[in-house]
Amino acid sequence: MSAGIGRVGVVGGGQMGAGIAEMCARAGLDTVVCEVDTVAARAARDRVAASLDRAVRRGRLEEATARDALARMVFTGSLDDLADRQLVVEAVIENPEAKTEVFAALDKIVEDPAAVLATNTSSLPIMRLGMATARADRVVGLHFFNPVPVLPLVEVVTSLHTSAGTTAAVEDFATRTLGKTIIRSKDRAGFVVNALLIPYLLSAVRMAESGFATAADIDTGMELGCAHPMGPLKLADLIGLDTVASISESLFDEFRQPLYAPPPLLQRMVEAGLLGRKAGRGFHTYDQG
Repeated sequence: MSAGIGRVGVVGGGQMGAGIAEMCARAGLDTVVCEVDTVAARAARDRVAASLDRAVRRGRLEEATARDALARMVFTGSLDDLADRQLVVEAVIENPEAKTEVFAALDKIVEDPAAVLATNTSSLPIMRLGMATARADRVVGLHFFNPVPVLPLVEVVTSLHTSAGTTAAVEDFATRTLGKTIIRSKDRAGFVVNALLIPYLLSAVRMAESGFATAADIDTGMELGCAHPMGPLKLADLIGLDTVASISESLFDEFRQPLYAPPPLLQRMVEAGLLGRKAGRGFHTYDQG
């Protein structure tokens, strides 16, 4: 266990937040997951339980380990239940106002001045979130990848205020406690992975939008021609087209380069609720059952 970090909180119990919380509980940590209300908190618990069950069925996790992990977790609808946490990871919607509001609230609620407040944002400036608190030196980016229990990477993103002690603590937490591999990034929109990935995904969207090739052919081309495990439009559907659009907008706002601009087709699909796998339809159609 990472020295000094035994009590972890996760704000947001969606796909990413549930995955982060599951990893923490499996690592033996006392884990509290906070959602907007008790109904959403119960849904988050069901999400984690389903993930643990899948891991057991696939032989990746012992049944007793899964049972113990779930027993270490508390699901709540109140941020006040995070008061005693030593590390809190924010994983709410990729919206600057929502995330800033969470950090401002956590700054008042989390009692230990040495506690670390981390964000799982995939594109927003860490500095902006840190400045919503009175402890910007204790704010850092911990960007996990979906699905969190499977993918081994975490991006550690430091702002101009993040202290060396904070950085060392979260790097030790991610590597030694959770068993992840880390890469380091400066505080720029998109960090390392999305700054490279999003232009690729947007290029595939533009190709489909222009009628140059079908979504199926674009994905098959990259899977069989470049040995990618998943084509770009399937990957965009998995990430969520709303999330892809949000990251794209953040990148374009920061760098003002055309390759980061969200294509009209992507914007229209988001407006239509065609968000990809989670909605049952995006560039491909999915069985919600």
